[in-house]
Amino acid sequence: MFEVDAFALGTFIIGLLLIVMTMASSYLSRLPLNAAMLYLGVGVALGPLGLGLLKLDALENRVMLERLTEIAVLISLFTAGMKLELPLRDWRWRIPVQLATISMILTVGVVTALGVYGLGLSLGASVLLGAILAPTDPVLASDVQVSNPGDRDRLRFGLTGEGGLNDGTAFPFVMLGLGLLGVHELGEGGWRWWTVDVIWAVAGGLGLGYVLGALVGRVILYLRVRHQEALRSDEFIAFGLIALSYGVALLCHTYGFLAVFAAGLALRRIDEGPQTAQPKPVETKETGSELSPEEEAASGAEAPANMMNAVQRFNSQLESFVEVGIVLAVGVLLSTVKFERDVLWFVPVLFLVVRPLAVYLGLIGTRVKGSQRNLISWFGIRGIGSLYYLLYAINHHIEPALAERLLSITLAVVVASIVVHGISVTPLMKHYEMRKSVKSKQSTNSGE
Repeated sequence: MFEVDAFALGTFIIGLLLIVMTMASSYLSRLPLNAAMLYLGVGVALGPLGLGLLKLDALENRVMLERLTEIAVLISLFTAGMKLELPLRDWRWRIPVQLATISMILTVGVVTALGVYGLGLSLGASVLLGAILAPTDPVLASDVQVSNPGDRDRLRFGLTGEGGLNDGTAFPFVMLGLGLLGVHELGEGGWRWWTVDVIWAVAGGLGLGYVLGALVGRVILYLRVRHQEALRSDEFIAFGLIALSYGVALLCHTYGFLAVFAAGLALRRIDEGPQTAQPKPVETKETGSELSPEEEAASGAEAPANMMNAVQRFNSQLESFVEVGIVLAVGVLLSTVKFERDVLWFVPVLFLVVRPLAVYLGLIGTRVKGSQRNLISWFGIRGIGSLYYLLYAINHHIEPALAERLLSITLAVVVASIVVHGISVTPLMKHYEMRKSVKSKQSTNSGE
């Protein structure tokens, strides 16, 4: 008998799934399910609960899994930042900002109370659980996010911005939970947590990321427009800027997630102003001929928009690739976790009570009403971001018994979110788009 190589089998499965999903995308879009549900089902079928071809343990493989989820979140955060084209002064930015701050804090607070009084966890463990489950996922929520950079829809814009911001704004609460558990220094009276983990890490991460994104983007455009340099490196911009902003942020002890999101925002905004310098046709050094049409597109007046489209397209493809691997891993991991009865009441309460309460209170003062607010409260999708924070905490040496308990609760929430949100996203969003189209037509007719 030949021994099955797990890596070879895993790459084969991921490649096959990507090809199948590409070929069947138009058909699957009409079904009440999404890609993540299929990946999850394949993971379960190939894991110990099914054929037993793949085996994975979250505690034994915690370092590898943390890095994989970290990379997945980084790619998705950068992509989310690049989707948000609205000027920062636009009032609609209040929606994701309030969701990522007010709603985030309310979610952590309510989950903390549920953890202490309902799940029997300590205060530190409950705060940590709230921080793990509070952020919505930018990877698995692609079906309800901004579909193109010019999308002004409040629902999609709010969910995209929330997913990009709250993966960073949850970090102070993760550090608070770890501090209360005794594995992170909070300082006397919490001074270190407030000054370093909250104020500096949040502001520094956003500031550093935005400056780096704007600087790198403008330098590249300057080289293209003025000197026709760097003509075929669009795809490397994503890799380079993600790594640069994340590395600098971590070296400066700020939150890298916020830095990467801000870098994506800044890169998108380098094409807002008019192009003052129009390049003259030049000859290439190698052939002495004029630039090709592709090179002219990359170096002319349309260079900013062309670069943005190329970078975003490449990043979206990368995002789909990592989604396959991580959700497959979640399906395989299900066999290693003992789910307790507490999840039977905790998961519905989180989705049907905590999330709607946090959203409705968090959006007070915004112009989001009716069906948009209802859908935002429902689509609080939990996924890869929550898994990363869980693995981050486990790798900071929390007690093994607590790690297993948090793993059980988190995986239950993530799997439930993939299933219930995956089933509901297609019909709900189709109904929403249909109603919006009808109202738009009615408004146009009444204006006539």
